[in-house]
Amino acid sequence: MNFDENEPQSVRDERFAAERAERREARKVASLDSRGAHVGAAIVTIALVLLGWYGKLVALGVVSGVFLLWFAAALAWAYADGDHGRHALQRAYSVTFGWGDGV
Repeated sequence: MNFDENEPQSVRDERFAAERAERREARKVASLDSRGAHVGAAIVTIALVLLGWYGKLVALGVVSGVFLLWFAAALAWAYADGDHGRHALQRAYSVTFGWGDGV
């Protein structure tokens, strides 16, 4: 998003809107790699099972609630971005658990 200081604000806004639309379309057609998200989801699942196994119900509720809210926010963001259906769910899943790539 480069801009020229001398260009009018209306021209700059139109160009920025066009660039955002291009990036949005590129995001929609791009395939999502879920390997890292699967690793993150597996780690969270194991942690939740262990918390339940050892009777730490408050911690179980807090951790599962955080991830549920995180997923809901990511799904709402995907829908607000104009993405619907399966691709929106995949994007929300990748946003929520994609940190598994770094493990």
